[in-house]
Parts: sequence; structure tokens; C-alpha cells
Amino acid sequence: MTPWVRRLLVANVAMFIAMGFLPGSVVNQLVLVPALVPWRPWSILTYQFLHAGLWHLLFNMIGLFFFGPRLEQRLGGTRFLTLYIVSGIGGAVLSVFTPTVAIVGASGAIFGILLGFARYWPREKIYIWAVLPVEARFLVVGLTALSIYGGVSGGGNVAHFAHLGGFVGGWAYLVWVERRSPARKFRESVEAAQGIRGPARGDAKRWKAVPMDRLHPLNRDEFERILAKADALGAEALSPAERGFMERMSGGVG
Repeated sequence: MTPWVRRLLVANVAMFIAMGFLPGSVVNQLVLVPALVPWRPWSILTYQFLHAGLWHLLFNMIGLFFFGPRLEQRLGGTRFLTLYIVSGIGGAVLSVFTPTVAIVGASGAIFGILLGFARYWPREKIYIWAVLPVEARFLVVGLTALSIYGGVSGGGNVAHFAHLGGFVGGWAYLVWVERRSPARKFRESVEAAQGIRGPARGDAKRWKAVPMDRLHPLNRDEFERILAKADALGAEALSPAERGFMERMSGGVG
């Protein structure tokens, strides 16, 4: 388990236990009520660590446990924590559509983590109820559709707009990070100087279309490593051996 995933798990569980001892008046000050944010600005952060019950806590922490470590390793601790917090704030912002509803839970933050996972490993299979395999990208699309429908119809005791806000906040932060990446800026300056256009970028796009489940697990790990390098530095930064490996794999030799 990675450091920030462990710390966030501990913080959420500790806060859940503390809620049983804190006066109700104190807990109410930590709950997010969108209409009261001007008087309780801290609630856009504190609501992310409160949960309405054990099952509510359990489902959110399972999501953090399964999707968080790999994403933290990919982004680094600081960016992972920022993604978590920004996604939760995004959930608070979109909750303006339900201004008088009291909202608690890390769901917005967890939805942002799920979006990040799907962004970097879109074809990774996630088993719903440990039975039904769904690719991460399709799971995000499905949850988005359900959240929009639930938010518009007002069905259930679920903060649908907070979920959508988690997706929006997570997406905006990751786009911002990638656009400010020193590696990307360096790559673009090199491409501009050397006149590099379509071929190298086209190779990376073609490699991303390779179904991961066709590859042997050992080849898949190497394929993902090289693909991440191509994303960060550009396909032209790959060695001849790495490029040859990617061509073999994309040609169907798994």
C-alpha cells in the first residue's frame, strides 16, 4: 500500500470513529450544505472525511484501496493527494444543484481517483461484485450516465452531483498537470525545432489501441512501461529496442 493511500484510509476511518464521540453540533459544522458554504467554507474539505454509515465508508475505502496505490505510483504522492482533494472539492462545487441537501462522504474524491485510473489504464478490467468484468473506461462512462440520470431525476439518497463533480474536478486537474508537465514542454520544443509531426505521435496513438488482454502478463508490464515513457517523453524518445518491442506487440505477437 502506498503512503498517501494508507494515510487517507486511516484519516477516514479515524474520523468515522470520532463522529461517534463528537457532539452533534460539531459534526453539523463539518457537513457540506452548499447553501451554507459562505458561512462554513471549511466544509468543502471536511465533508470528504465524514460518512453516513459503515457501508458508506466501506465502499469508498474499497475504491481507494484498489485504485489508489497504482495511481499514486504513477502520479507521485503530492499530485495524488491533490487529485483526491481537488476531486472532492469538485464534488462540493457541483452540489450547488442541491443547495439545501446535507452531503457527506469521500465519493467525489474516489470518483476522481477512478477517473485517473481509467485515464492511464483505460482497458484494465474491473470486476463488479467480483464477477462482472468491465473495462475501466466503460465503467467511468456508465457511472457518469447513472449520475447524470440520478441527479436529474432526483432519485435515491445519493449525492449524484457530487459524483459528477468528482469526475469533473479530477479530469480538470489531470489535464492541468499534463499541460504543465516539464517533459511535455521539452518534447513540444524539440518537436517544434526538429519539425516532428505525425509519425511519432501516430505510433503512440496506435500502440494505445492495442487490447491489453491480448498480451502475456510479462509482455503487458513492459508494454505499459514503454507506453508510459512514450506518453511522458514522446515516442521519438524510445530506443530502437523499445520501439521494436512495441511494434512486435502491436503486430499481434503477445
